[in-house]
Order: sequence, then structure tokens, then C-alpha cells
Amino acid sequence: METNQQGKAEAFFKDFGKKLDQFLVEVKDAGTRAEADLKKKLEELKVAGEKIKKEAENKERWKEVEENLKKAGDELNHAFKSAFKKRD
Repeated sequence: METNQQGKAEAFFKDFGKKLDQFLVEVKDAGTRAEADLKKKLEELKVAGEKIKKEAENKERWKEVEENLKKAGDELNHAFKSAFKKRD
């Protein structure tokens, strides 16, 4: 009877070992897929970040253009007022 119990235990642990090995293979595959997905997402975020950075730079550039155009308009307005000012 002890031999029968020992045989059942050996069979149980052998089956358990196979299932554990298969589980570890699946975990490793899942980890590899997750790593690839994360790398892809990271690259997408980098591209999006660069795009936002360029848009922000363009926005700053256009702000500067707007400010300079406003100054030029004010100077032109001042020049017209000076040119067409009634002289007393």
C-alpha cells in the first residue's frame, strides 16, 4: 500500500511539475508580449510628445509674430497721426 501511495505522490508531483513548467512558459511569453506592447506605446508617446513640443514652439513663434505685428501697427498708427495731424 505504501508503494501505491508513493506512486500516486510521484505522479502528482510529476504532473504538477509539467503544469508549472507550462505556466512559466506562458508567463514568459506574456511578459515578452507586454514588453513589446509597452515599447510600442512608449514610441507612440514620444512621437506625440515631439508633435506637441513642435506645436508649442510654433505657438510661441506665432505669439512673437503677433506681438511684433501689433507693435508695427501701433507705430504705423502713430506715424499716420503724426503725418496728418492738424498743425495749429
